[in-house]
Amino acid sequence: MSQQNKTERREAARAQALALQQQQAKKERRSRFIVFGALAAAIVALVAVAAVILIGEAGKKNVEDIPLAEVATVPSTALETGGIPIGSDLVAGGENDGAPVVDIYVDYMCPVCGQFEDINAADVEAMASGGEATVVLHPVSILDRASNGAEYSTRSAAAAYWVADRAPEQFFAFHNALFANQPDENTEGMDDDELAAVAEGAGVPADVAAGIADGTARSTFGQYAYSLTLDASANPDLANANGGFGTPTVMVDGTRFESWNQPGALLAAVQGGDAAAEPSEDPSAEASEEPAAE
Repeated sequence: MSQQNKTERREAARAQALALQQQQAKKERRSRFIVFGALAAAIVALVAVAAVILIGEAGKKNVEDIPLAEVATVPSTALETGGIPIGSDLVAGGENDGAPVVDIYVDYMCPVCGQFEDINAADVEAMASGGEATVVLHPVSILDRASNGAEYSTRSAAAAYWVADRAPEQFFAFHNALFANQPDENTEGMDDDELAAVAEGAGVPADVAAGIADGTARSTFGQYAYSLTLDASANPDLANANGGFGTPTVMVDGTRFESWNQPGALLAAVQGGDAAAEPSEDPSAEASEEPAAE
């Protein structure tokens, strides 16, 4: 092999340097591509997170995480501590003086609450109308997530509070009618027009039912339903066997009553003063859920 002369060596060195420069330029372009790609992915991720936050906030639909005591618009027939009391005349806002107080927390989408209604509706009416107990109904909204974005629990609870406020004589009948027409979980449930029709079928005046149909009931008492649910979820006295709040929850004079799934047990507890009977399991634990305004 012949030895390179000085000129050839210089040209070879120059070619090698050029090749190294080209290789380095390729590396830098590749690095810039990776950096910019990662930056673009980060931006996309940030946008996605922001979208989730915005969707979550939008899902609350004009309600805030405030306690019930701070809610400005409250049903006129509601107790200061929450819920709608029913006395012997079965009119919202009534009470039976000196009688035990039976608090009942329900979600109108909750199938276990439907079971409670099937077993106990007649006895609940009998204990109220017979003066044996003041029944306090607490419609809550823990199952909005189960209505495909239609927030059925909030809308139906707000409709109940609307009727309690504007047509108290028909509140109890409307409450029962909501269970008689209860939709299945994981459906959108009834729309506002259908809720209004159920209300009219329960004797609610047409002008009051119109406020359900046009969304006024939801905008007026949606916050009340949401905040009442928040308060109930944070109340340790209402906690079920799993340590959470579920529906139905039944309290007799402040003591959690677990045996509501035994026909006649609730009425017997009210009449006999035995609120401590224990069932083999706690049915309300099946529906335990923190409030969600979806």
